[in-house]
Amino acid sequence: MPKNLSYHDQQDRINHERLRELIWKLPPFCKQFFRGIEPRTQSRTRLAYAYDLNVFFHFLLQENPSFHKRYQDISDFRIRDLDRVGVQDLEEYMEYLKYRPGEEGEEIANRENGIKRKIASLKSFYNYFYNNEMIDTNPAARVRLPKLHQKDIVRLNRSEMNRFLEEADTGAHLSKRQQDYHEKTRIRDTALLSLLLGTGMRVSECVGIDLSDLNLEENGVRIRRKGGKTATVYFGDDVKEALLPYLEERHHTIPESGHEDALFLSLQKKRLSVRSVENLVKKYARAAAPLKHITPHKLRSTYGTALYRETGDIYLVADVLGHADVNTTKKHYAAIEDDRRRMARDAVHLRED
Repeated sequence: MPKNLSYHDQQDRINHERLRELIWKLPPFCKQFFRGIEPRTQSRTRLAYAYDLNVFFHFLLQENPSFHKRYQDISDFRIRDLDRVGVQDLEEYMEYLKYRPGEEGEEIANRENGIKRKIASLKSFYNYFYNNEMIDTNPAARVRLPKLHQKDIVRLNRSEMNRFLEEADTGAHLSKRQQDYHEKTRIRDTALLSLLLGTGMRVSECVGIDLSDLNLEENGVRIRRKGGKTATVYFGDDVKEALLPYLEERHHTIPESGHEDALFLSLQKKRLSVRSVENLVKKYARAAAPLKHITPHKLRSTYGTALYRETGDIYLVADVLGHADVNTTKKHYAAIEDDRRRMARDAVHLRED
């Protein structure tokens, strides 16, 4: 991997390499689909499509009697086979997705969101060939996406947030083995978690931050959003106070080659990965909120909730969180909207006391 590539460019290159490997295993005509959508999609979107199409063609090969005896491998499929698939076949595919066998023989379960994404990938796939007049039918257009049931949003309340950051700072409830590591990462972990909680940024945005992205004079940090756009998010003085000791430590650390620009480093002196941050959030959350399943995305919800309660401005929350559609934000914070409507009942008095 060339040293002069940024973190995001490196991730993009890795995605391209993985995509190339997957495409070679798919039916030959799939190459045209990925070539056609390349100008308007991100590499990780195309990679997700490739994984989803791999599942779909394996389903047809293993479960559909029209193809089970005809072909030996998914690379044997031809574009004309898409016209042999009907709506009922796709509905059976949705049923199959709920519980399907994995490559190692294990059972893989897909929830509503996972099934919806895979069917959405299939709709894009069929739309491309149908719109380009390469197939005669488009059964995917007639398949309805599964209805998503609204779930309660898990977030930390104020006392849990305090305990969470205190645990990162002290490690009081960690195991003996974890405490040995905690001595080496305490300052970094406190800075990182304070930044996540104080800005609502995505974990992928956080690990991609370079030293040059920080502007401590304005309490701001430049991040790269989903879709490749850059934005500056701002944080309060309490986050800055957590960052300063880590920056002092970071400037005295010699990173591994290729990781010189990274803000947050692992004990191996390499840029922290998304998985590493997910693990450390889980570790500290056990003590702060043992009955809640806390992930980095839940910290994002915690920030969004706090910001909305303070401002009541759903458009501001959408902008700060980087939501392309404010309806996404409204969906996540509908419960708080209901709380605010309840407050209105006591705001207007019809009679004088």
